[in-house]
Amino acid sequence: MAENIFLQISLLLALTVGAAFILRLLRQPLIIAYLAVGVLAGPMFFNLLKGGANVYDAFAKIGVVLLLFVVGLNLNLGYLKKIGKVAIITGLAQVTLTALIGMAILQALKFSLLSSIYLAVAITFSSTIIITKLLNEKKHTESMYGRYVIGLMLMQDFVAIIIMMILGITRQQAEFSAGAPLALKIIFLAGFILALTKYIAPAILKRVADSGEFLFVFTLAWCLGIASITYWLGFPVEVGAIIAGLTLGSTPYQPEISSRVKPLRDFFIVLFFIILGGSLELNNLRASLAPGLILSLYILIGNPLILYILYRLHKFNRRNSFLSALTAAQVSEFGFILLYTGAGIGHLGKNEIPVFTLVALITIFISSYLITYNERIYHFLKPFFALFGKDNRTQKEDDAASYDVWVFGYHRIGWKVCEALIEKKIKFAVVDYNPEIISKLKKRGVPSYFGDASDIEFLDALPLGEAKLIISTLPTVEDQRALIAHVKHNGKIRRGRARQAPFFIASLYDDAYLQELYEMGADYVMMPHLLGGQRIYDVLKRGHWAKEGLKKLRQYQKDEHNSRFEALGARHC
Repeated sequence: MAENIFLQISLLLALTVGAAFILRLLRQPLIIAYLAVGVLAGPMFFNLLKGGANVYDAFAKIGVVLLLFVVGLNLNLGYLKKIGKVAIITGLAQVTLTALIGMAILQALKFSLLSSIYLAVAITFSSTIIITKLLNEKKHTESMYGRYVIGLMLMQDFVAIIIMMILGITRQQAEFSAGAPLALKIIFLAGFILALTKYIAPAILKRVADSGEFLFVFTLAWCLGIASITYWLGFPVEVGAIIAGLTLGSTPYQPEISSRVKPLRDFFIVLFFIILGGSLELNNLRASLAPGLILSLYILIGNPLILYILYRLHKFNRRNSFLSALTAAQVSEFGFILLYTGAGIGHLGKNEIPVFTLVALITIFISSYLITYNERIYHFLKPFFALFGKDNRTQKEDDAASYDVWVFGYHRIGWKVCEALIEKKIKFAVVDYNPEIISKLKKRGVPSYFGDASDIEFLDALPLGEAKLIISTLPTVEDQRALIAHVKHNGKIRRGRARQAPFFIASLYDDAYLQELYEMGADYVMMPHLLGGQRIYDVLKRGHWAKEGLKKLRQYQKDEHNSRFEALGARHC
């Protein structure tokens, strides 16, 4: 049995790599490849999923848990508050209107009331993963429309959490006739979340965050442990996964945790989508074709139209309204999870997931082009918009967090670099892998980020866009390589316009790699032993080797040593 599962997974991954390679060449979202492989591996074609159903179900469940854990981890309520009431009102109005109109369409297509509700809610959510990925590729995440689109995604995620809670309560009510046990469990769960967020998680993370391996293992144990506890209380594991993410999302270690979990999440979510694609059978496809096409047209045309009107009512100009609306023309992976959960509860039959799978294939495929070429589409439609008169609404692009200089590594050399930047009143931020340093820097009001500079996922999450200079004091050549490659590759484009990549000052303890770093794009490489030799050269040349001169140097050294610790105490940096 184990060998059979091993061979099946090997074949699935081989098919996935082939399909993903083709779609990568066509610049399509990889989720299409996963669903397509599922269809090929399902009963319609090769029937590779016929054995080991329990194993695949477990893989799918882990994928869902990890996906929702990352959703909770990135659910930044502070950011949602920052962009104001527009994202909240627009998000709630869009979810409500899309669901109501979708429900009316599904009722007209003769779906049952419960099926109509589930499908209508499932199609209201747009794919956070796809939208964020494509906006990142276009460098539009910090544009005005990009920021409000991300706010809309956060609002949708928040609504999704509420829905998962409602499903948990529905399951509980089916098991208990009295309301008291359920009410007590909800109160206990709320108190449990509060204790985790304020006291337990921060205390544990301080002790484990200095080891990347330990942090990764702890994160997995935390995610699955919290999910198991909520399941023991009678709620779905999906609710526990989101709670686990929320409890860690407010900590300074959030970017590093997110970057370490995402690769594992991606592996299991691949299997999840393959299994969902495998649920599409020939008979189901015939029955799903007409409703799938109708719902796809509604998502591709109706949903953007709803959002366009809502943004115009909030006095957005036509361009920002159009670009924002066009991003929402696809369904989300959460829709699968919602239908998957509903089927597990017994609310749904066999037709809803195949219909939604078809809608996902169509809308994700087309919307990837709509987002990629949204500016061209808008300019093509400009004559049509001109028929409605001049657009008198203008908006200034808000500047997101940006820094002129980034200092990677604070402990030895970086603190002195920061002193110089403070004296020159230059706007800068620090990246370090020591949680104690990050905590103290934040208390002093210094912008600082906890994370591993060799982690590409982490680097992608940093606002490096406006940097003019990157200074790395990191000790290993591997870190220097990863950081230089990332900065030089991604630093030349900003909001769709060409710009000069930031200057890069690296550090190196072994001159064997000096030429390599220069060839990779470093503008200057500090070598501490050469700098130390130069310092001694200056001492000897100036005659400080007399007793009085050495005494002054010793005092200067002592003062410098003390100021380094004061930098993390009473002083700013």
